[in-house]
Amino acid sequence: MDIMTTYKQWKTSYYFDKKTRDELVAIENDPEAIRDRFYRELDFGTAGIRGVIGAGTNRINLYVVRKVSHAVATYISNLGSQARQAGIVIGYDSRNFSKEFAMEAASIFAGYDIKTLMHPEICPVPVLSYSITKFKCVAGVMITASHNPKQYNGYKVYGSDGAQLGPDASKAISDIMNSFEDYSKLATFSFDYLKQGNKIKILDGQVKKAFSNALLSTIINKKEFLDNSKNLSVVYTPLHGCGAKWVPECLKACGVGNVYTVDSQMVPDGNFSTVKVPNPENAEAMELAVVLAKEKDADLAIATDPDSDRAGVVAKDKNGKYIMLTGNQIGIILLDRAINSRIAAKKPIDNALVISSIVSTRVAKAMCEANCITYKDVPVGFRYIGDLAGILEDKENKKFIFGFEESCGYLFGNYAKDKDAIGACVYLAEAASYYKSKGLTLIDALDSIYEKYGFQHEIQVSLVLKGESGLIKTKELMDCLRNKKADIIDVTPSSYTDMLQDGGEISKCDMISATFENGYFMVRPSGTEPKVKIYFGGTGETRSAAYNNTINIKNKVTAAILDIVRDKE
Repeated sequence: MDIMTTYKQWKTSYYFDKKTRDELVAIENDPEAIRDRFYRELDFGTAGIRGVIGAGTNRINLYVVRKVSHAVATYISNLGSQARQAGIVIGYDSRNFSKEFAMEAASIFAGYDIKTLMHPEICPVPVLSYSITKFKCVAGVMITASHNPKQYNGYKVYGSDGAQLGPDASKAISDIMNSFEDYSKLATFSFDYLKQGNKIKILDGQVKKAFSNALLSTIINKKEFLDNSKNLSVVYTPLHGCGAKWVPECLKACGVGNVYTVDSQMVPDGNFSTVKVPNPENAEAMELAVVLAKEKDADLAIATDPDSDRAGVVAKDKNGKYIMLTGNQIGIILLDRAINSRIAAKKPIDNALVISSIVSTRVAKAMCEANCITYKDVPVGFRYIGDLAGILEDKENKKFIFGFEESCGYLFGNYAKDKDAIGACVYLAEAASYYKSKGLTLIDALDSIYEKYGFQHEIQVSLVLKGESGLIKTKELMDCLRNKKADIIDVTPSSYTDMLQDGGEISKCDMISATFENGYFMVRPSGTEPKVKIYFGGTGETRSAAYNNTINIKNKVTAAILDIVRDKE
């Protein structure tokens, strides 16, 4: 159907609820608004969909969730009766409509006679990932839009290994979705009826205990941690999300002497009323936590995003100043502890495995090489980390000890296959308590890592390109960068790679990568937001030199890219 035919159906058909119809009637004299809501279907991209909440095919709503769920249910059914019996487990975060979308998904799966398990309340991403393998399910679904603004929600699908779906399965589900042309012909099922008939089973509190035990079992020296952490003080905020009932308990179980919480942000709230964007990468999201940290003279303040898969930290330095660390800086501090705690405990590291996204700091590779640890780069998307970890553990007898992305995502073993902010909070506390026992701060630790492995600075810039025109501009920009090859700026790079054509050992991905004598840049469209993301890194003999080299590359490349975008307008 064309845009107007689809719009009129959604506006008038009683298959759609009155709120949806009224929302669409309100824009009937606004052709641009109609087009924006119906010019496309939300793409089933990296293991799911994500979009602005609202009426229309280019929005996320009950009907789009229904359509995706029918596609996932069909995919599972096509795998056979054993897959249906193995079933699916569903989790959801604190966002607006997350519970309603989860209930809709559950009713569809149960309606297809697929064993359906559902978490009883808001659930962190790593717990959903863990639940899939614990209950030996064939798949999992998490209703979340991670760290996006309040207007968004999303639907992520996981495979039987607990990792986000790979490209083949994602394409199969996308193809099934595209075969459903008429929303009004999609069957509906009663959640309450199926729950009463035991077709939808609500999980009990044992999952929480089992997950916490699995996470805490990865700590190398529990006694040392318990002894050191007695003198540590931590401020924590879940930013109105899932971490509230998980992180404080885990920190206290590790012996952290003082855990203070930002009470106004401990309450689940899909409007995220105390922050503009619930993203712990942003300093603004940490403001209330820092205020409390200063009041309590805490050693660090930690925030997790609404679905508890990302963590940010502000640490106090030796002068009492609170400094926010980047995702890359957190990553190398945690990696340093992962390595050195094993060495101190005389644990073998010759089979250890570390995986990071290719846009993350290159210091991680240097750290692994210096310690004879296998290190691998993967494309952006934590499913690549989870997938490769499983493959190399099975085929090469590697032991996955740590994986991370520069966007504040971390994982500390194979108990889950997606990033875990609960674990990040625990391991940040472990690192901070260890260094405090030596009279050092996390900032001191970071300086020593750079001194040992080389100075590097990283910056990430996002270019927002919204709507249908934004999609066109994004494609034109990437095409232009590919055609320009090495002449985007006045400095000739030592390498200029179109990773859609040749990623080398890394899976092909839509990215341009250029390396210079003192740094690099990478450009890629975001898979979850209407943005083009540009990553910059610089090296130098000192921290200030690395910073200056990064800024120099950033200024030149950003100006060139903005010129390209303006030329395309």
